[in-house]
Amino acid sequence: MEPLPVHYSRMTQTRLVLPPDTNHLDTIFGGKVLSYIDEIAALTAMKHSNCVVVTASIDSVDFLSSAKVGDALTLEACVTSTGRTSMEVYVKVFADDLLQGRKVMTTESFLTMVAVDAEGKPTPVPPIFPETEEDKRLFETAPSRREHRKSRPALR
Repeated sequence: MEPLPVHYSRMTQTRLVLPPDTNHLDTIFGGKVLSYIDEIAALTAMKHSNCVVVTASIDSVDFLSSAKVGDALTLEACVTSTGRTSMEVYVKVFADDLLQGRKVMTTESFLTMVAVDAEGKPTPVPPIFPETEEDKRLFETAPSRREHRKSRPALR
């Protein structure tokens, strides 16, 4: 398979933070953000692999700040590295206060998605090649994240 550039599957989504999405502090529920992250990671991995994907792992989620009612939540995702059938997807989430003109990163996350065929069996994915400095940094540091994920004790 020919390697694909990171920009090929890069995706962006924007959502408005509404009152039903928030807690008693008028900030978005973490679970709502996780749902958005999982969705954009799946879309990004599907575009890269041209296959149905499943979430194998949410490797890390760092909540850095919060988003409040009325903010525009912007999610950016890209495939940072690939295995034979798996893809690491990096997701950044920003809160835009459109009235004040302020934008802050609220969350960053790494997920592992696996491409599957019609029978639900893992299927090969194309390699990735980084383009920007950030892409290169994420690509070069991916093996250590993979090792960390693999070294976690199984809960079985």
